Amino acid sequence: MKTKIKEIFTSIQGEGPYIGYKQVFVRFCGCNLNCNYCDTEFASDNAKEYSAEDLAKIINLNNDCHSVSLTGGEPLLHIEFLKELLPLVKIPVYLETNATLYSNLKEIIDYIDFIAADIKLPSCTGVNGLWEKHNNFFEISQGKNIFAKIVFDSHITDEEINSACRLGCKYGIGLVLQPKMNGVNSEVNKEFMEQTLNTFLSQYKNVRLIPQVHKFLNVR
Repeated sequence: MKTKIKEIFTSIQGEGPYIGYKQVFVRFCGCNLNCNYCDTEFASDNAKEYSAEDLAKIINLNNDCHSVSLTGGEPLLHIEFLKELLPLVKIPVYLETNATLYSNLKEIIDYIDFIAADIKLPSCTGVNGLWEKHNNFFEISQGKNIFAKIVFDSHITDEEINSACRLGCKYGIGLVLQPKMNGVNSEVNKEFMEQTLNTFLSQYKNVRLIPQVHKFLNVR
């Protein structure tokens, strides 16, 4: 079996609590969502096909990395390929996901070491109806090193904050607030960031505000 990979590169992780760790990034093509703020090129144009064996060999050469980041797009769309690939991978696996394809996650959860899961706010993404999918995803993820990233802008609502905090509290998941960025500039001001963080903290304590650090450092 082969699948299309948009790119493979090494860099530092620029988002969430693992900022600064060196990773080898494998960017899968395709996504099941269409978020308003997406700035990632994951179309299959100019992508290269890899077999599981060939991709595993490339990944395993990077044994100085903290982990391999499976990113996209949405890696879990490639579940049959991942079922072949992951048993061959010899470094820790860090899954970056929109946290909606919970049935697919269940098939490979034993091979995953870290999960960076998005909570998609309708006010920022333009995508509705994902709360139950997120709930099911986090239920399957219990026991893993998992955190949830929440991209927000000035349209975030109290109801969204309440729903996100309930999920965090229910599953003991750290929440990472990430202001929507335009290049290296945040689309919300400092006062709004502080207000949003404090509103989250009034309901749930395991919350941090962390922007996309790789953009400030001008690295991928």
